[in-house]
Amino acid sequence: MNKRCFRYLLGLTVVALSASTAQAHITIAPTQSMAGATEKYTLRVPTEGKVATVAAEVDIPEGVIVEVVAMPNGWKHELKRTGDRITGIVWTLNIPPGEFVEFSFVARNPRDKAEVVWQLRQRFADGTVSDWTKGPNGIRSTSMTRLAPRPAQ
Repeated sequence: MNKRCFRYLLGLTVVALSASTAQAHITIAPTQSMAGATEKYTLRVPTEGKVATVAAEVDIPEGVIVEVVAMPNGWKHELKRTGDRITGIVWTLNIPPGEFVEFSFVARNPRDKAEVVWQLRQRFADGTVSDWTKGPNGIRSTSMTRLAPRPAQ
């Protein structure tokens, strides 16, 4: 194999690995909503490595009001509160490598913000914790919800 062909294949491999790594973390959907709207948010929690996921956490941003939390059968969750307001949710679970789980909650978006940044963490069986909010270029788009203004009434 000549050098040019080798470099080309190496470049394709790097791009392919980067694309798969970019998806290997907790994400929240939707990434777009409306200010003041009540929205169903879903966290997708994959275990892409060789160590099982044992917990997924989300901090609820200021101005977001959680109304209800869906609880998949067999998983446990803890609600963190400040007064009556839910400020965080921790799901305790065991997600083996190569599998994923989705958790949902319904929340009302703030009326006065253009975006909501979610603090997302994943805990693994070996004790490591990954924060999926910030990436090398700032806030990851997969941990942010952009809010369109409400139409005038």
